[in-house]
Amino acid sequence: MTTKTAPREGYAQGLLELGAQHKDVVVLDADCAKSNFTDRFRDAYPDRFINMGIAECDLVGTAAGLAAMGKVPFANAYANFLTGRGFDQIRVSVAYSARNAKIVGHNAGMSAAQEGATHLPLEDIGLMRAIPDMTVIVPADSEEARKAVVAAYELQGPVYLRIGKLPVPDVTTAGTPFEIGKAHTMREGADITIVSTGCVLYEALAAAEELAREGLSAEVLNVHTVKPLDAAAILASVARTGCAVTVEEHSILNGLGSAVAEVLSEGHPAPLERVGSRDVFGLSGTLDELFDYFGLRAGNIADAARRVVARKSA
Repeated sequence: MTTKTAPREGYAQGLLELGAQHKDVVVLDADCAKSNFTDRFRDAYPDRFINMGIAECDLVGTAAGLAAMGKVPFANAYANFLTGRGFDQIRVSVAYSARNAKIVGHNAGMSAAQEGATHLPLEDIGLMRAIPDMTVIVPADSEEARKAVVAAYELQGPVYLRIGKLPVPDVTTAGTPFEIGKAHTMREGADITIVSTGCVLYEALAAAEELAREGLSAEVLNVHTVKPLDAAAILASVARTGCAVTVEEHSILNGLGSAVAEVLSEGHPAPLERVGSRDVFGLSGTLDELFDYFGLRAGNIADAARRVVARKSA
């Protein structure tokens, strides 16, 4: 039986581990500590927690200031508002100023679910990916979120960390390799490369199972770091399989799909299909309803794989 865990559980655990080991870790929150589970850090280390209120721009500016003083701040807010309202502060005060601040977007992707259409972040990866020197990490599950927060601390420089709210199947373990900037091959294959980022990884793996029953062998890459993208791993895989499908709970515009398209067009042109939201705003619904609406199910991924394999063979 597949267990499910909310990625924010792993994130909170990672923060607690950092807090115990490193006195320079400071956590800032935009009045959503209960939802983000950062209240656990607040309760454990109240002298290193700041509730900034619902003021994302001030949150980022304060984080940049703390970083300038030698602290390692983790600035937490809902992804939509943090990357949207706080974009200028993230770009100038954090990235341009080369501050060692970690920007953490919560309720990521479809996990904003029933909080309303305006809360559904489908553009945040694109916004952060466009900022020079910004590292962008999108964990696939709770365990990977725990590793990601520890790795973000160890990386000197600005990081955007995207954390999901609602439980999703656990697809990685404590022993699964995790290195910023390195894709991990979850399943080897010969006919098609499926490149996945974030909490849709379990759907990508299920699609590979579905394709295998038809005799199609799919290689599945978990790309937890969208920037810097592991271009070498993607090019090597597509050189073997001859085509690719990207999967993300984000707009296909300027997200993983765009990043992979850029790499392939410059390094190894090959047929590509992108699975994600297609230039539309979000809407309110349960996680399952949104996965159905946006076509993020294993069946949708398998359909895209069949199309791109047909194009390869044409």
